[in-house]
Amino acid sequence: MAERADAPTKTDERELVIKRIFNAPCDLLWKAWTERDHVLKWLGPKRFTALDFELDPRPGGAWHSRMRGPDGAEYSNGGTVREVDEPERLVFTFAWDEEDGTPGREMEITITFDERDGKTEMTFSQGVFESAEDRDGHREGWSESFDKLAEYLASI
Repeated sequence: MAERADAPTKTDERELVIKRIFNAPCDLLWKAWTERDHVLKWLGPKRFTALDFELDPRPGGAWHSRMRGPDGAEYSNGGTVREVDEPERLVFTFAWDEEDGTPGREMEITITFDERDGKTEMTFSQGVFESAEDRDGHREGWSESFDKLAEYLASI
């Protein structure tokens, strides 16, 4: 299981920062974030199922994911890759798809990986949110996803 450190931070109230330490090497964590077969095993809050994931892992490349919630509703999001420094840093935009399929309000996600003694500290940041309430909803969803990621990494 990953060590949790996702309590609210002193950063801007509309930015989300989550730190986790995973019992896995950095290169495996990188693959878990960037390769479809891995991502489909863990992406989404508990009781959600990842249905699709596509990523062109280069600056300017597109990404898109789709998941199904426990009520059967489907949720899609995507964006554009901004930075790739394999296996240490990944930056991309994030927007939920609107009902008509167009992207909604865009935010930026930055993920860094720092390996020490076979474990990897992941720092995940996302923002800027419209409200602290919106940020906290994402905190819950991402925290549950990272719990699933830790379980997945332990199983492979």
